[in-house]
Amino acid sequence: MNEQEFAELAAGQSLGSLSVQDEQRYRAALAAHPEWAPIVADDADTAALLAEGVPPIAPPPALRDALLARIAVTPQEPAAAAPVDAPPAGAAPAPAASAPADAASALPDEGDQDPAPQPSAAAPARRPRRLLFALAACLVLVVGLGAGAAVVIPQLLRPAAVVALDRIENAPDAAQKTVSLPSGGHATAHWSASIGAAVLVSDGLEPLGTARTYELWFVRGDTPVSAGVFAAEPGTTTAQLRGSMHAGDAIAVTVEPAGGSPTGKPTTQPIVVIPTS
Repeated sequence: MNEQEFAELAAGQSLGSLSVQDEQRYRAALAAHPEWAPIVADDADTAALLAEGVPPIAPPPALRDALLARIAVTPQEPAAAAPVDAPPAGAAPAPAASAPADAASALPDEGDQDPAPQPSAAAPARRPRRLLFALAACLVLVVGLGAGAAVVIPQLLRPAAVVALDRIENAPDAAQKTVSLPSGGHATAHWSASIGAAVLVSDGLEPLGTARTYELWFVRGDTPVSAGVFAAEPGTTTAQLRGSMHAGDAIAVTVEPAGGSPTGKPTTQPIVVIPTS
């Protein structure tokens, strides 16, 4: 078992959704790999945080039905049939049963039969199983959280740029500055030197074709440092600058070829430059 497979079992164990067989595999893997204990602790903390203070209210039936419907239509690859060994060269083929009574007499008593061997977990079949496991875990989580999921899940799905903007605005040294855009709109830089983060919020920035993209830059003295690319959306666009901001950095935006500047330096004059000092 690799670490990713163990992480999936650990997530299910924290939700109390493992089968007896998976619970045994989980405990055996943890005993063999004590270095994976932090994964267990993280999952337990997350489950406790999500469940804290949530009243036991049943989720909307439509949400449960949608998850079950998705599980039902998720394809699973059939287990490969066991190959039949060919008889040695020159050997006579095995005789067929002459009568139903003969076949019945050759079978062991029902109480003496060993359990049928389980098909091996071949690599191609693991992806559907993992998807089903994740969907089932989501169902357990939603049923357990009830109405609280309507509050928690949207928080988990917020864009990273919006989360970063909230962190900046809550920082003690949060600052912002607005400049006009050539297209007639405006762009506002939000930053906090104490947490080293910056976000650009633009209104009216023109969307580009597929051959070009906007690229963000920290301008550190005379040196531009790429802070990632972004696409403009109709209306307001929120873009997080990647990397750590230093005190005194200016924030700039250029138009570059798709994927960003091929040289690591701006290839056009910036359309936005916002000093932060």
